[in-house]
Amino acid sequence: MNTKTNNRHGRPKSSGGYKSSAVNKSCSGNFKHKKPSFNKFRKKGGHNYNKKNTRSGRKMPTFNPLQFINKNPVEASPETYTPKNTFFTFGLSTPLVNNIERMGLKTPSPIQDQIIPEILNGNDVIGLAETGTGKTAAFLIPLIEQTLKDLGRQTLILAPTRELAIQIEVELRNLARGLGVFGTVCVGGMNINPQIRALKRHNHFIIGTPGRVLDLIRRKHLITTGITTVVLDEADRMLDMGFINDMRAILTTTPINRETLLFSATIVSETKKLTSDFLKNPITVSVKKKDVSNSIAQDIVRYEHHNKFEELVKLFNNPKFTRVLIFGSMKHSVKKLSEQLNMNGISSESIHGNKSHVQRQQALNKFKEGRVRVLVATDVAARGIHVNDISHVINYDLPNTFEDYVHRIGRTGRAEKKGEALTFVSI
Repeated sequence: MNTKTNNRHGRPKSSGGYKSSAVNKSCSGNFKHKKPSFNKFRKKGGHNYNKKNTRSGRKMPTFNPLQFINKNPVEASPETYTPKNTFFTFGLSTPLVNNIERMGLKTPSPIQDQIIPEILNGNDVIGLAETGTGKTAAFLIPLIEQTLKDLGRQTLILAPTRELAIQIEVELRNLARGLGVFGTVCVGGMNINPQIRALKRHNHFIIGTPGRVLDLIRRKHLITTGITTVVLDEADRMLDMGFINDMRAILTTTPINRETLLFSATIVSETKKLTSDFLKNPITVSVKKKDVSNSIAQDIVRYEHHNKFEELVKLFNNPKFTRVLIFGSMKHSVKKLSEQLNMNGISSESIHGNKSHVQRQQALNKFKEGRVRVLVATDVAARGIHVNDISHVINYDLPNTFEDYVHRIGRTGRAEKKGEALTFVSI
């Protein structure tokens, strides 16, 4: 259901430093809320989960990992949703509709059905939707349509990671094939010179990460005075990654009468402040997906320090472990774990901050195409990466917060498919 919120639009007030949201120490769904005793684990040399730091300086989890047990997940019955529109009744150009059909999109998803008309009408919007709901097409389709009617329009799309920015550009190319609508990607971790050259051409869409976009603006290679629409995709993730000041700096360089579209899985205090300062009377569309913590089978794997890797290898004797995403805590440990798996005959690739963009894309493509069985990743490197049909997520190293845990395990059991998550816990 659409609800209108009345917010004033104007220049932002001065902002202080970024404040992270409080850690949610509770679990939802079928998780066991009763706090078990850890005394027997401590006696055997296990982790003290109440500690904030270790000698190595690594932040320790602030929640109870033994709550990661949900052997009887709720069957995820798809919500029945009858769209009010079809891709024909939105009033879109025939060539654009043809491209949509060519991509296999037959019926608008709930977020597409509700938000496309609002964007076509020129409204600022807040789309509360998670990955996998079709939100990228939900903003690209109406923006392409608007661009076809006015080729002087220019859209700036900000995304939290280069991988997500590239995925958006790929979807743009597919939707705008043969329509004379062009875009470019400006992201960090890649040579800036080709991006500078690309910006000398007229691009209808500029898709980038906040740090690189701001850098190009300050160097005067990206002129934002002609921007007609700004899209903030996965705004909550950008805030989590500390981009709040970059986002504000970028938005203040764009025209005050621009359209602003914000998409986020959650709304936290910083997001509310952002919408209050930069959006004009936005229409809010909320699409609730299934409760991840309820619908994914979850269990723990107990290990002793000397046999942790052996316990991991044993899991792969089960043929159901077809496409497995393993999370590690540190760049070097992720690299080492992937190498160890390969040495034990389990095909693996890794992605982490020490790899170049090209290397990360190559590793991801191998995983997507099924050429390797396992992808080992750090939390930061995995953000914005979406792979279908992941059979299992394994928390080889514990996440720092419950929110990180939910974000990790949400990579499996996507759409209506079942998945399983396992968390290693020392005894």
